[in-house]
Amino acid sequence: MSDRSKKWLSAAVLSLVMAMPSVAQENALDEVIWVIGNEVILRSDVEYQRMNAELQGQKIDGDPYTVIPEQMAIQKLFLNQAAIDSVEVTEAQVIDMANEQLNYMIQMAGSEEKLQEYRGMTIKQIRKEIIKYYIESEKIKETKNKIMGSGKISPSEVRRYFKNMPADSLPFVPMQVEVQILTRAPEVKESEVDRVKQELLEYARRVNSGESSFATLARMYSEDQGSARQGGEIGYQGRAETVPEFSNVAFSLTDPKTVSKIVKTEYGYHIIQLIGRRGDKVNVRHILRKPQVSDEEVEKTIHRLDSVANGIREKKITFDEAVYAISEDKDTRNNHGLMANVDQSTGMQTSKFQMKDLPQEVAKVVDKMHIGEISDPFTMINNKGQLVCAIVLLKNRYPGHKADITEDFQMLTDIVNAKKQEEALDKWIAEKQKTTYISIKDGWKKPDFKYPGWIK
Repeated sequence: MSDRSKKWLSAAVLSLVMAMPSVAQENALDEVIWVIGNEVILRSDVEYQRMNAELQGQKIDGDPYTVIPEQMAIQKLFLNQAAIDSVEVTEAQVIDMANEQLNYMIQMAGSEEKLQEYRGMTIKQIRKEIIKYYIESEKIKETKNKIMGSGKISPSEVRRYFKNMPADSLPFVPMQVEVQILTRAPEVKESEVDRVKQELLEYARRVNSGESSFATLARMYSEDQGSARQGGEIGYQGRAETVPEFSNVAFSLTDPKTVSKIVKTEYGYHIIQLIGRRGDKVNVRHILRKPQVSDEEVEKTIHRLDSVANGIREKKITFDEAVYAISEDKDTRNNHGLMANVDQSTGMQTSKFQMKDLPQEVAKVVDKMHIGEISDPFTMINNKGQLVCAIVLLKNRYPGHKADITEDFQMLTDIVNAKKQEEALDKWIAEKQKTTYISIKDGWKKPDFKYPGWIK
């Protein structure tokens, strides 16, 4: 799942629990306003969604009492089809996401007690609602994927679609750049590594002696912010889903009461505690500590990269050769330092970046550069959360332009594919309306539904 999706889900589920009216309020407001197959939509459901949109600053395109119930009805159609197709999503498949969201909401509320007060429910009941939400979301997603199909379209389909399109209807492609990067991590003093190891040994001693729980220490001290909120728990992972040094130790643990030896990875230093096993996956807690880099070592690395940059400018060495010789960025070192932009929805890679998709520190430097120019050294936080020093070369800059079938073929393919999927969903919804029992309460039948087939 992409970060953007996780952020949206966090907001959605947080609102689900914290913004919904209490049980007493629901009973006072509730009346059945739509029936779709065996599913119902309540007046309070619509009021909640409207209030939720306001809380998140979302603009509803149209009358909320038309748009919201229709959107909910469409979801009910998908759920109805999921039941017909016997789409199965178990609690085990979503429990990690549900627990993660619950812990996040507890943190946002301030405590379990405050969260229960906001919702008028026990933590157990709240967790049950979140699990139901995720199960239904997964069923809807699987059903929609079946309806939309594989998404494979031929080049001829793309060319045919855009052949007769007026030039002013073609999408605008923002400016893009291609960037090569060379990075070096400043050296960490041995005394700093020893300090971090001593901290971890002390945490392990406190856990083993029963003085503190591993989860409490993880929340207080772990520098892996994603898992620290969950008491260091990372959820069930396969051996290949974490770096080898970490997984080798995690999968060797057998006693949940003990703490592992100190493990060094590219992220820093860890101690690990077993939670449980499920088939070929293991769930563990960990505490991550990162040695701090001194200003002196940062300056040394900056000075070294400054010499490298000058050598490239003076043509004593090429940027490609410098990358191969000294760059520590595993993701780019064997590709001449060329940065890769991965589309989170399709998994496809391209060397072209819009400025908003570059790491912030890189974008700030590249913005003022000319093609072929070498930057001065700068510091940045890499995707491992590590401070590194870097220089970049602006390989290419592509001005913003109307989409071209040759230069922007992949983007146009994505557009055509998205349109085909939307058409497939629209067609399915229209057909499904004809065969599904639908009843709408008087006063809720609107003339401007997107799909007119609701009213029979």
